[in-house]
Amino acid sequence: MTTTNETAPSMAPVKGGVITYLHVDGAMKVAEFYKRAFGAELAAAHPVDDQGRTMHVHLYINGSSVMLGDAYPEYGHPLKAPQAFSLVLQVEDIDAWWKRAVEAGCDVVMPVQEMFWGDRYGQLRDPFGVDWAMNAPKR
Repeated sequence: MTTTNETAPSMAPVKGGVITYLHVDGAMKVAEFYKRAFGAELAAAHPVDDQGRTMHVHLYINGSSVMLGDAYPEYGHPLKAPQAFSLVLQVEDIDAWWKRAVEAGCDVVMPVQEMFWGDRYGQLRDPFGVDWAMNAPKR
């Protein structure tokens, strides 16, 4: 299925100094989920190829860029399970961010609680295996 994406250019300004780039199975599906769960905004995307894969999607989440693309094993980029990292969202209203993410389908790994460093913090896992942490100043 070859499609065009008239709503998102293939390039967009990058926000932040270090950019997360995730290799996933179903980049456009993941992007749609991140819109629902984390308020992501589609900044740019390459068209979907005949196999339903997208080589590049650029999202803005909470003021930063997050990029993702489908795995292309034939070009040396096989799909691997996420491991040994989490994406951290520094937010003001953790309760609203948390509720939206859980309602969208994230699993709770560690409930939001007051931490020894003085902030409220919790951890989630999205349906694609990526761990997300949320941190907010204690009110």
